[in-house]
Amino acid sequence: MQFNNLLVEIEESLATVIINRPKKLNALNKATIQELHDALSALQTDPEIKVIILTGYGEKAFVAGADIAEFAHYSEKEGENLAAHGQKILFDFVENLKKPVIAAVNGFALGGGLELAMACHFRVASDNARMGLPEVSLGVIPGYGGTQRLPRLIGKGRAMELIMTAGMINAAEAREYGLVNHVVPQEELLSFCEELAIRISKNSPVAISYAIKAVNTGFMNTARGFEAEIEAFGECFGTEDFKEGTTAFLEKRKAKFPGA
Repeated sequence: MQFNNLLVEIEESLATVIINRPKKLNALNKATIQELHDALSALQTDPEIKVIILTGYGEKAFVAGADIAEFAHYSEKEGENLAAHGQKILFDFVENLKKPVIAAVNGFALGGGLELAMACHFRVASDNARMGLPEVSLGVIPGYGGTQRLPRLIGKGRAMELIMTAGMINAAEAREYGLVNHVVPQEELLSFCEELAIRISKNSPVAISYAIKAVNTGFMNTARGFEAEIEAFGECFGTEDFKEGTTAFLEKRKAKFPGA
């Protein structure tokens, strides 16, 4: 498989999907989101592949967030459509993939990057990983499932604090919170994930697919929360705070929010 923004490596029953935009710290744009969907769709239908590892190229970032320049001037409706489409073709798609997807989180996983990691079935972090949802510092909220998946993983109080402060936590804190399952030295990240993948691949792929479905079904009663997030995300695009936050980010200055 050939992509502009991804590398896909296949070794026996294991596929490793690498987001390859190092100059942008592997930030997610619309093209990369579509390529991830296409790659994962193909791997899901490949009978030889049993486990998928998702990671970012290099040591600096898993995914440092969304490509803000791409949507800084969107209208409310465009913002809502952005979140709805992205959740449908990537974030919800990953969560419900029939094959296990392990997030190998190296370096920064911020905004859409953390949301992508949280959509994976579980996460392993390198010891230099830093994670957070900084969207409110731009005058918007997490729009790819962050307001829903983060509380499920770490609890409501911690999720509220992390979202409202726009702060970051390190790998050790992420493990303490239950956001990641393991923390390993950066140079051992992929080999550790590969060992886990081998253990998983020895088990029944049919049973695993049913296990994924069963576990996810337990959380589906909060589906309305995703709809509310999409609507609120779109509404943020009509605010002066969003205009100021994104403009300040692109101009590399501190935002001065008018509160409107």
